[in-house]
Amino acid sequence: MKCPFCNHLQDKVVDSRETKEGDTIRRRRECLGCERRFTTYERIDEVPYMVIKKDGRREKFDRQKVLGGLLKACEKRPVSMGKLSELVNRVESKVSDSPDREISTIDIGEYLMENLQDLDKIAYVRFASVYRDFQDEQAFFNELKNLMRQKGQ
Repeated sequence: MKCPFCNHLQDKVVDSRETKEGDTIRRRRECLGCERRFTTYERIDEVPYMVIKKDGRREKFDRQKVLGGLLKACEKRPVSMGKLSELVNRVESKVSDSPDREISTIDIGEYLMENLQDLDKIAYVRFASVYRDFQDEQAFFNELKNLMRQKGQ
């Protein structure tokens, strides 16, 4: 396991626990190089969950991609990593609960926007601007107007 802080390749496991669902093992590790601690998660890799892209291509579901998009939207915002991780877990559950083990990026994007709207309005607008691919400031202002109307209700 490579240390995320110094890239040292040796570590020791300090603590190991199963999650409540029992499908993941959480391990606390200590780098033998810099002595900093980090957490890893181990999951059983079964039949992959698939995401249907807007152009019809299918791609393996990637938690890190979803989390990366959320992190960009929430940069310098008061949204905890715990909340973001929980949101990614809920998206992953939606995919795994699907009988086809597939979900469209449209469904994922809409679900994330609904949840971001409740978490942080600025993060929501940032995410929506990328997800909806606003081509000009008018589209952006229209989204802000819709958000303000919803706030007034």
